[in-house]
Amino acid sequence: MPARLHFGGDDFLRCRFALSPLWETQEAVRMLKRPERQGYHAHWLRRSARVAAGLDLTGLWLLMPQRGHSPDWLSPPPLGPAVTFEEEIAAVRACDPAQAREDTAKSLACTPGAAESARGRRWLRDPAGMIEELTGLMISAHRALIAPDWPRLRTLLEADVAFHSRRLAEVGLGGLLPEMNRRFGWREGTLTVDMRLEHDRHLAGQGLVLMPSVFVWPDVISTFEPPWQPTVVYPARGIGGLWAPTAGRAPDVLVRLLGRGRAAVLAALDEPAGTAALARRLGLAPSSVSAHLTLLRDAGLLTARRYGHQVLYERTPLGVALASGDE
Repeated sequence: MPARLHFGGDDFLRCRFALSPLWETQEAVRMLKRPERQGYHAHWLRRSARVAAGLDLTGLWLLMPQRGHSPDWLSPPPLGPAVTFEEEIAAVRACDPAQAREDTAKSLACTPGAAESARGRRWLRDPAGMIEELTGLMISAHRALIAPDWPRLRTLLEADVAFHSRRLAEVGLGGLLPEMNRRFGWREGTLTVDMRLEHDRHLAGQGLVLMPSVFVWPDVISTFEPPWQPTVVYPARGIGGLWAPTAGRAPDVLVRLLGRGRAAVLAALDEPAGTAALARRLGLAPSSVSAHLTLLRDAGLLTARRYGHQVLYERTPLGVALASGDE
């Protein structure tokens, strides 16, 4: 079911990239309950298991239905390109209680029995108290799960923005969007996003926020309703090497399993790269690297994605586990 975002003339002038530590907090919490999202984050999950177990995330999970609406007011589009968590959470705390109640009721309706639960009834009866409760939960989750790793996460997200900004200058918005994710399509001024919910919106001069995320993989999200600025959240490039403890060096067991050449290629893919770049980095013939990449892709250890005239390769979760020695 596609989401369709229709551009007018002014919308092309108001497109921007942004990062959001608040959004990463929400999606890290969501990922803890979604095994299908955990493939790239096994190392982080093991390291964070103790602190995650000490958090009571039940209230946040109640507003994260498997299929349906999550409240926009709790993780709205970022206010600017480099906003801090403190600025974002202050804006959440200042949300109009009536607006928060309406948005929350829509989310609770997506989970059978949630609106009739003791917590759901309390929230709808006292939306100001709900805002304070959920704001506190988000602060606790951020401090425990995101803040210790935010410099690393921010570096990856900023690299994604830098890469796609260069591509925007080279191919324009209509050329860039289909490159960014296989679920994006572009035709005659309309961006289509293949996702679980059908959504249709004219941007009406507000433009579009493009926001990379570490923890949203493999999903893409585009469901912010008015008055929030239209936003598309997509998996950041390079998450395959984010948590690798020995980036760029092939473990001996991997060499014995795959052979030295293929092991070196797999270990070198800390971020998406093409054949020529890998050949220069490893000092191998491009033809040899190309053959290794094809075999690794066919074995399910890599994915390939075309960007303009080049094909970039990235490790799959299985490839990440092998390259980093994760069990």
